[in-house]
Amino acid sequence: MVRTLPDDSGVRPPAVAGSFYPANPDRLRRDVAELMAAVPVRSVPAPKALIAPHAGYVYSGPVAAHAFAAVRDSASASERVVVIGPAHYLRLSGIAVPTANAFDTPLGRVPVDRAALAALADLPGVRAADAPHAPEHALEVELPFLQTVLGSFSLVPLLVGEAEPHEVGEVLERLWDQVLIVVSSDLSHYLDYDTARRRDAATAAAIERRDWAALGSNDACGYLAVAGLLQQAERRGLPVQRLALSNSGDTAGPRDRVVGYGAWAFG
Repeated sequence: MVRTLPDDSGVRPPAVAGSFYPANPDRLRRDVAELMAAVPVRSVPAPKALIAPHAGYVYSGPVAAHAFAAVRDSASASERVVVIGPAHYLRLSGIAVPTANAFDTPLGRVPVDRAALAALADLPGVRAADAPHAPEHALEVELPFLQTVLGSFSLVPLLVGEAEPHEVGEVLERLWDQVLIVVSSDLSHYLDYDTARRRDAATAAAIERRDWAALGSNDACGYLAVAGLLQQAERRGLPVQRLALSNSGDTAGPRDRVVGYGAWAFG
């Protein structure tokens, strides 16, 4: 049975191990290693931020691997990682931070950076809430990739509900120094293959010109987190590089109802 709240030790247990990705640690290590190995190694600047998808690994894993390969191949590693994405299961006002002290995955325990979360406490819309985090896959599925490429790091987990892009931007502004930011988002949902390709190409173009106002909920489930990042990228003049763009019809799903996936690096 999936546990729905942090346990007595303040640990948020995995919610989607065994469904979105393998629950067996050895198989999970092997699957992530195979996904990463399929991305050619190249010398790239250390990214300040990534956009990565969050579906089951059989569907979005190849695209996610392109995002995290940018960290693998860069010259420096991050000790603190902000992972921010949409709340899929509970209606949420604002941005939810957990009270948990760590997030568990089959690959081990990732400590939550409580000091970083405390630094957000005075921002409008930021609130402590475990319930939205308990069943959520959007942040969890990114963790095994990060554990593989970074080893040890502290986690700043943020779930975005009903919020304004500038509220997300203010949070990222507060956390900007000495962090890697991972925005977790899929793209279009349940369109036919050709329509999805056109929609996702338009979304990709908006991301690459840092046009946050062009994005809406039909373009990306994590559009608010993406928009907040694009605001900061525009303000700071960060270049955007597309790493991969495809959909579930290219990987493991039928082509009549697909979900789009993209990976980008900033900085």
